[in-house]
Amino acid sequence: MEKKPFVTLEKIQEIVKEFPTPFHIYDEKGIRENARKLKQAFAWNKGYKEFFAVKATPNPYLMAILKEEGIGADCSSYTELLLSDKVGLKGHEIMFSSNVTPAEDFQLASKLDALINFDDITHIDFYEKLAPFKETMCCRYNPGGEFRIHNQIMDNPQDAKYGLTRPQMTEAFLKLKAKGVKHMGIHSFLASNTVTNDYYPTLAKLLFQTAVELTKETGMHISFINLSGGVGVPYRLDQEPNDIMAIGEGVRQAFEEILVPAGMGDVAIYTELGRYMLAPYGHLIAQAIHEKHTYKEYIGLDACAANLMRPAMYGAYHHITVLGKEDEPCEYTYDITGGLCENNDKFAIDRKLPRIEIGDYLVLHDTGAHGFSMGYNYNGKLRSAELLLKEDGEVKLIRRAETPEDYFATLDFTHLP
Repeated sequence: MEKKPFVTLEKIQEIVKEFPTPFHIYDEKGIRENARKLKQAFAWNKGYKEFFAVKATPNPYLMAILKEEGIGADCSSYTELLLSDKVGLKGHEIMFSSNVTPAEDFQLASKLDALINFDDITHIDFYEKLAPFKETMCCRYNPGGEFRIHNQIMDNPQDAKYGLTRPQMTEAFLKLKAKGVKHMGIHSFLASNTVTNDYYPTLAKLLFQTAVELTKETGMHISFINLSGGVGVPYRLDQEPNDIMAIGEGVRQAFEEILVPAGMGDVAIYTELGRYMLAPYGHLIAQAIHEKHTYKEYIGLDACAANLMRPAMYGAYHHITVLGKEDEPCEYTYDITGGLCENNDKFAIDRKLPRIEIGDYLVLHDTGAHGFSMGYNYNGKLRSAELLLKEDGEVKLIRRAETPEDYFATLDFTHLP
């Protein structure tokens, strides 16, 4: 697999005249094409809807693009709910899936008429003191044990803090039914960033069978089943990308096999994709500003882990392109680092790349999700700008870079001794 940047050296040289590095830049054309392909993959399901995982890239300009493509928002906090409301998403265009949920979050979700997904059975009584139950509510299911695909362990749900046990699901459905809820949804998230076409179909079979059982046990109408996220992207060159059309077809076959014979062919399928929706359509652009020759060869960038936390936090791989040197051989071995006072502030370790010179611009690929959003201000580092490469080639600033004034804005110096 090959990764080609969606910007050229010439384009970046033009952009930096107005917007200095580092910055995240997003590709509108790629985002729209991907959204349309996802909807095509699930077009067989009349009620299908994607709720973009706002946590992945909480920028209203990007959310507005997705809204134009018929996509809603998956929110997990008060602020994400506010952001979705400001974008113009309303009612059941918003899915609220939270855990350890504060009272004010539930109250705002209720006020916005969002679809509320209970993460724990105790949350039902907690919620009742705060807001009225809706006609349609949802519960998050955790089947426990190990989640396997073809005997490969994908994750261990029993170790996750999310969701209700199977007996609790029955109890919760009956409890909500007694409180006047007429329609239920089932939600589950069992594995993160999978690169296999079998994840969604395998999860779907589990949830579809559970839905049939719950309907028989409780008499409750199940209106939707939310497969949540978990469909990933190939960060590494040796990974094959997911085939969303094959994934959609796999879910359809499970739907026809399990739900339709049970008289549940009206169930809507929901997804909550973040990484799949945006990761490949974002780059972190940084400039080489230092080189160091000690026990290893280092290239220091004007970006750091505050701009892209995943490599420092998880040891995650992000492919790197040196702009203008795409066709040069990768004959040099570098650690690519940032300037934080932490030794894990490295974007790449022992990475084979073309010869890098001071002033070169580097593209860190697949930063469109869980990139900017995980930023922080350690060492007084400031969050970068976010830019949008529009379909017509224009570049739009969609979030300005932070300034020292922003960093000090929450401090009051007037009462210092």
